[in-house]
Amino acid sequence: MAFNQASPSNQGVHAAASFPNQGSPSAMDHRATNPPFEILEWYPQFQSCHRYFLDVAQHTGPVQALAAFVNIQLPFQKEPDPIVSSTVPSPRPAGPERARHLGGPNPLDRNHHSPYSHPATVPLIPYIRRLVATGHDSPGVLHGLFGDDWVAGIGSLHQVERRNYLFAAKSTSWLKVKQAYDMSPQETVPFLRPLSNVTEKEIQAAESTWSEWLAMQDWMLGPRAPESRKHEDPSPRVQRQPHP
Repeated sequence: MAFNQASPSNQGVHAAASFPNQGSPSAMDHRATNPPFEILEWYPQFQSCHRYFLDVAQHTGPVQALAAFVNIQLPFQKEPDPIVSSTVPSPRPAGPERARHLGGPNPLDRNHHSPYSHPATVPLIPYIRRLVATGHDSPGVLHGLFGDDWVAGIGSLHQVERRNYLFAAKSTSWLKVKQAYDMSPQETVPFLRPLSNVTEKEIQAAESTWSEWLAMQDWMLGPRAPESRKHEDPSPRVQRQPHP
């Protein structure tokens, strides 16, 4: 399924290569040729994707159809706290239920939900994971869900989740992989597909990261790390201002 293949930001599945350090130590292999990932520069782009997903995408027919097909609820469909946009509080029932809350709820009641509150954010990772596992993580679909800023905003997260899917398949059986990608009993993944549109570069990066994980299992860390890893920087995540 392709929602929009004509976006100027639609630069391909791996267009987020300028953010190599997000979430994966194998990104350290590319520091000589790529700038470091900066969280403070990335976050506004991520927020743009988050707003687009909540305010626009989840209310469109193609996104709702895809969500139904891969069996994942959109934020506005989740009860008892539906999220209809990034700014509007989730709706609450009127009448006696509302009056009971306004009359002074028991602060110790764990089942109590304030009529004015709603979750502050909706995680995007579960949606990216479901797209990857079902083979629907094409650039057009990602643009349809997350908007024009998807490459800068969630592109690096998409890369990491593709690699995680490769590792899951390498680590265990199909059944356990499926269980790992199931969510609630109502949102089990209906099918798994092999990773799509894989490049040799992506496979090599995954192999490098997998080797690092094997080294971790053998405690080949710090002074015991392989010689090629000993002098690597631990991947700073926030840009530091130079001292005067």
